[in-house]
Amino acid sequence: MAYASTNPATGEVVAQFDSINNATLDLLIERANDAFQSWKDRPIAERAAVVGRAGELMRERSEEFAKLITLEMGKLINEARGEVKLASAILRYYGKNGGEFLKPKPLQVPGGEASLVYAPLGALIGIEPWNFPLYQVVRFAAPNLVVGNTILLKHASINPQCALALEQVFLDAGAPEGVYTNVFIESDQVAHAIEHELVRGASLTGSDAAGRSVGEVAGRNTKKVVLELGGSDAFIVLDGENLERTIKAAVMGRMANTGQSCVASKRFIILESCFDAIRDGMKTAFEQLKPGDPTDESTTLGPLSSANAVKGLVEQIDDAVMKGATLITGGHKIDRRGNFLEATILTDVKPGMRAFHEELFGPVAVLYKVKDEDEAIALANDSPYGLGGSVFASDVERARRVADRVETGMVWINHPTSSLPNLPFGGIKQSGFGRELSDVGIHEFVNQKLICTLPPDGQLMGAGG
Repeated sequence: MAYASTNPATGEVVAQFDSINNATLDLLIERANDAFQSWKDRPIAERAAVVGRAGELMRERSEEFAKLITLEMGKLINEARGEVKLASAILRYYGKNGGEFLKPKPLQVPGGEASLVYAPLGALIGIEPWNFPLYQVVRFAAPNLVVGNTILLKHASINPQCALALEQVFLDAGAPEGVYTNVFIESDQVAHAIEHELVRGASLTGSDAAGRSVGEVAGRNTKKVVLELGGSDAFIVLDGENLERTIKAAVMGRMANTGQSCVASKRFIILESCFDAIRDGMKTAFEQLKPGDPTDESTTLGPLSSANAVKGLVEQIDDAVMKGATLITGGHKIDRRGNFLEATILTDVKPGMRAFHEELFGPVAVLYKVKDEDEAIALANDSPYGLGGSVFASDVERARRVADRVETGMVWINHPTSSLPNLPFGGIKQSGFGRELSDVGIHEFVNQKLICTLPPDGQLMGAGG
């Protein structure tokens, strides 16, 4: 299967690229390893400067990148510009702060001195998805390039032009050939790359099924892996104060990127005192969304990434309705060219329905009515996923108490789950493990090496281990 740019708003194939075979992949891995030998020896400040420069170039090319994102996966153009802005900020963040994060950490040892130093591992393979074609790549690539690792990047097959533009921006920023390499490989070649003796680790953002596959191969080959997988984020509402803002946040949390986000708000868990008002407000807002060309700034409901994505969501909706769920609005493919689905709200979803435990990757919100915060927390935690979540309340301390009991990697209070360069990102349970972004993310693919020095005439402490 070739890599192809297919406009989700029209179904038109606008560009195609051939995949490479394993022999070519092996040569690129060897080149990445050769590049690592010199890249790791360059001063951290020089590596950080290249990454920071890539961020500046991305900012200069913002409109070019935004148009590519919208062309290849259908993101609304203003949201695409926002993604470029965030990706550029991440690159510049590590360009500015990476050196500080990698300073040796002094440790106490009787009669001597010790430090923890952070050394690069080597060539890494990143497997990245289509829904945030820049952001999800740079949050992996930026810190690791500063560390001194080199990157082989397998992008989603629907994002080839974004993938090539990313590779070019690193080359133009001064990264030597082999330091960042785009590889057009098929999914069944990923295991070959991970198993290669010169590849030292793997990072995947994608489905939990893909995560299990990558994790199994990495574990069998004793390779470090970071997995950011699916999510079914709870949006907990504890009171009806600030109702207009809460409804606006609920719509934003569900509909950003047309709902195609691991950290989108998907399960709305609302205390009964304010349930009706929030349901009605979300219904009104959903029905006012305007489907259309995602390059048109007046469009507010974009296409899904593919026809299969629409088909899969309709099947999940139909399963719920057939088993007794209530369809408040939406639920159908829109009768127009392209991959459009009505913004949908379901209530009365119960265990046994696919929509109860499966991730709904698109513009479908499930609303639950609960009697108190204990029931809200129990329902929020009744999920195989544990990526993000949010709690809305006028009493911030109450919200913090609830947030402490929510079993996820991230909780935002009075804001849908989001992302900033300086905040760690990642989850638990079937949402994966490991963290990206912030100072935490830069330490995932490093050798945390202890160097302990004692005087030659000092007292021996005995062996350990």
